[in-house]
Amino acid sequence: MRLFRHHTEIPAEARGAVVALGNFDGLHLGHQRVIGEAGRIAAELAAPCAVLTFEPHPREFFQPGRPAFRLTPFRIKLRQLEAMGVDYVFLLAFDQAMAGRSPESFIVEVLGEGLEPAHVVVGYDFVFGKGRSGNAVLLADLGRAAGFAVSAVGAVADGAGVVYSSTKVRERLLAGDPAAAARLLGRPWEIEGRVESGDRQGRLLGFPTANIRLAGYLEPAQGIYAIKAGIDEGRETRWLPGVAYIGSKPTLGGKKVQLEAHIFDFTGDLYGRHLRVALLDYLRPDQTFDGLEPLKAQMALDAGEARARLAAYAGPPPGHAPARAKPKLVERAPMSVYESALRPQRK
Repeated sequence: MRLFRHHTEIPAEARGAVVALGNFDGLHLGHQRVIGEAGRIAAELAAPCAVLTFEPHPREFFQPGRPAFRLTPFRIKLRQLEAMGVDYVFLLAFDQAMAGRSPESFIVEVLGEGLEPAHVVVGYDFVFGKGRSGNAVLLADLGRAAGFAVSAVGAVADGAGVVYSSTKVRERLLAGDPAAAARLLGRPWEIEGRVESGDRQGRLLGFPTANIRLAGYLEPAQGIYAIKAGIDEGRETRWLPGVAYIGSKPTLGGKKVQLEAHIFDFTGDLYGRHLRVALLDYLRPDQTFDGLEPLKAQMALDAGEARARLAAYAGPPPGHAPARAKPKLVERAPMSVYESALRPQRK
């Protein structure tokens, strides 16, 4: 998969792609249907499959002071897109200039003159352009004149009629129901980051933990979770069972909310390593204890309960994409001759 951070001077091999267009925060099953439709059309046309998305998320741009809400920071989104077989990702900066673009300017200049797609696929509720004044109908009308076709994928719902959406995923996580969130996502929700050095209180309590900041992530319900922890080992991820705490440690006088993961029967050093933490089940809400001994006793009970609930999960969390090498960033550079030879040639 190749990553471009611009829409101009795109090499010939990346033009004429079938492009799924959207923010795709969460990459839930509805998003996957949109991208899957782009892949299906790309296969019919013998064209590349691409995704066009934005960073930061428009909501972060327009409402910078609000609490973090992201489900899939960009690193996770890229890994999932690569696992879905996407050939190219066009990542455009959502800045003042982009926010001020009219829908017509976006269609003509960014899409028609920049990416030159063969086909664009969006969700049924897609809106774009200054003041969110553009929609799929306008995109289709003006897209024809700009040289590309447009498809809008209808709402996708589960067997109970619940439409998949990022908002509903957030609601499930805030309610302490990661299993329901996983059903909307098609995989468990995860938090990942570099393991930081903490105050080592967990080690003193008999439960050493790997600490990860929640910066940029939605803050889910605070409390105890049964988890699978994925240790980054290059192109592979080693998944191990464990229990995690999300909260501020009120018993110990803490103030900052963070994730602390205890990996069962693990003795290695994780400081500075990249760790993925998939939330599989919610055990209990956060609480304050009258001293360390009651806290230690409850931690032992939590670990036992997590082991029992994780007995149903063997291997990696279901539906998870494998770890992949970091996508190569391309800045106005053509593909190599070798890479070009691997792509189907457009007629």
